[in-house]
Amino acid sequence: MYLNKAMIFGNLTRDPELKALPSGMQVCSMSLATNRVYNDRDGKRQESTDYHNVVVFGKQADTCAKYLFKGSSAYVEGRMQTRSWEKDGQKQYRTEIIAERVQFGPKNSGGGAPTGQDKGSSEDNRSALPDYPEEEINPEDIPF
Repeated sequence: MYLNKAMIFGNLTRDPELKALPSGMQVCSMSLATNRVYNDRDGKRQESTDYHNVVVFGKQADTCAKYLFKGSSAYVEGRMQTRSWEKDGQKQYRTEIIAERVQFGPKNSGGGAPTGQDKGSSEDNRSALPDYPEEEINPEDIPF
């Protein structure tokens, strides 16, 4: 059996970029930074940052582009994939996480308020979210 699974939780290093494929499917690319703290051989505390390229497809790509911004935290589950292409006669490689699931972290974690570019104010983002009823749901009312 083979396994290709990536799970990361980090902060976006830039605003997500949303594009459309020729087929019409939406694709969102973003970069997440994860921090790691460890002790070196001398017992000194060290901190290291890794940067991960993440690609999201479909409706989830639209949602990420709409609600995430530089500094937002996000949890991403997906698979690792390495692409290659030729550029100026040289072979180029890029390893990415193809996201199967993206979960947003707490608001204003890591980077403060949204940048304001095409995102609107945080008040506008709050009003764009649906209002859920506060009534209890009776399990017998569910049709399945």
